[in-house]
Amino acid sequence: MNEDENMIDGIDEDLSNIIILNDENGDEVQFEFLDLIEYEQEEYVVLLPVEEEDSGEVVILKVEETESETEDSYVSVTDEEVLNAVFEIFKEKFKDEFNFTEGE
Repeated sequence: MNEDENMIDGIDEDLSNIIILNDENGDEVQFEFLDLIEYEQEEYVVLLPVEEEDSGEVVILKVEETESETEDSYVSVTDEEVLNAVFEIFKEKFKDEFNFTEGE
């Protein structure tokens, strides 16, 4: 077996969808990137916290462009209607891959 079999451009395939963001305390938090959803001409990322995978709760952040051509900024979404709409799009898109349950 070729040892580069699970590598994509030198990146381990298992880590290629992991992004690291800083929380409000400046601590690094790892997330698994699940999807990019477009809603009302805006883009939102759906992320799964790596350390809290068992909770099954996803994080939805709005993508905002920065002055850097290679980086975007992710900001919290406080509008419950937007969060629910983006999550509904995500659920419909992945209904065959994930088992969704209603939160309490």
